[in-house]
Amino acid sequence: QVQLVESGGGLVQPGGSLRLSCAASRSIFNRNAMGWYRQAPGKQRELVATFTTGGSTNYADSVKGRFTISKDIVENLVYLQMNSLKPEDTAVYYCSGNWFGINYWGHGTQVTVSS
Repeated sequence: QVQLVESGGGLVQPGGSLRLSCAASRSIFNRNAMGWYRQAPGKQRELVATFTTGGSTNYADSVKGRFTISKDIVENLVYLQMNSLKPEDTAVYYCSGNWFGINYWGHGTQVTVSS
């Protein structure tokens, strides 16, 4: 069993920044499937940013150049730095990872971008 706990969400004005954190209860070393997803009201959950096989990164077109995913393999943390936030970024953000063929999800953290 793996627990993922997200934090760092909140209310921010358009153009602002937030950094989300995801704490994993197991080692994230070599867990290349780790990433961030989001779900806005009335919409399906969508990929935001992930680490891919080989350690590279993949971003949704809507966040490229604004969001950056990173990780700390010593502390088992995954981050999502979000800059130049827009109202359409409002959603619940979820951390996800795969351990031994099983996908695990956190409970999510709310990000609201509004003036």
